[in-house]
Amino acid sequence: MATDKELSDFLKNCERRAFKHALYAVRKDEAALDIVQDAMIKLAEKYGDKPAAELPMLFQRILQNTILDFFRREKVRNTWVTLFSAMRGNSQAGEDFDPLEHLEAQEGFQATESSADKIERMQLLNLIDAEVQKLPARQREAFLMRYWEDLDITETAIAMGCSEGSVKTHCSRATHALAVSLRAKGIRL
Repeated sequence: MATDKELSDFLKNCERRAFKHALYAVRKDEAALDIVQDAMIKLAEKYGDKPAAELPMLFQRILQNTILDFFRREKVRNTWVTLFSAMRGNSQAGEDFDPLEHLEAQEGFQATESSADKIERMQLLNLIDAEVQKLPARQREAFLMRYWEDLDITETAIAMGCSEGSVKTHCSRATHALAVSLRAKGIRL
């Protein structure tokens, strides 16, 4: 278990590198500072009781996830700002603006998806989920960690308690088994 001093020293030593990492990713000083601060808080709150040797790997994963969360929020925010800005540009000066009255469904958005398409998509997702559940436990574990949790091979190997070669083998067998079983059901992704 890391002591408070070890945790504090670790955060102090990695602060500058983490800031540069976040700055290179997001290219905004304020956003990079927020990301690093959020990552440090998450590490201290949720993983402060872990051994000091595990802190660097945990912090890197938390920092990466916090950067990805930033980009997801930005994408959503930019989408809505763009939509509302486009609708505002079409309105007359002095007119009350109600975005719901002016919003037109565009091709490719889920709003334009028919009920049949939604049902088909949900059935496909349920079928894929069922096939993933049929995989042997180790293959399923490696597959989900690598492709769902987005862990790299080293992190997956550490989490599973096996070698990196084993992780690669489990992932390869899982993707092959999924491809074969889905293809047999007429599904090509």
